[in-house]
Amino acid sequence: MSSVQPRKGEKLILQEDCSEDHLKNGLLTLTNQRIFFEKTEGTLATLSKRTGKLLLDISLNEIKESKREGFLLKKVVIITIHGDIYKFGVLNNSKWTKEIEKSRSNIK
Repeated sequence: MSSVQPRKGEKLILQEDCSEDHLKNGLLTLTNQRIFFEKTEGTLATLSKRTGKLLLDISLNEIKESKREGFLLKKVVIITIHGDIYKFGVLNNSKWTKEIEKSRSNIK
């Protein structure tokens, strides 16, 4: 579903259609090397979506912290080493947090 070409040795871990507080709707993808977010565009008439512009591409070693947030509106929060904060509304924020931390520990 993603239009981003994988890097050498890159493997998909998680992928979900979600939204970020400022970047809006898109496709969040976690690999063994990075996490990235692509804008999605869809039409209600055909119920189809396609990926658009790559809005965010963060190497796992640039992530300072990931954590869960929210009770009804569950979000995974990613804080970069540069101080940037991204909040993604996902279905299972504990799964995302666990997989991000597991992937980060594998690259160190």
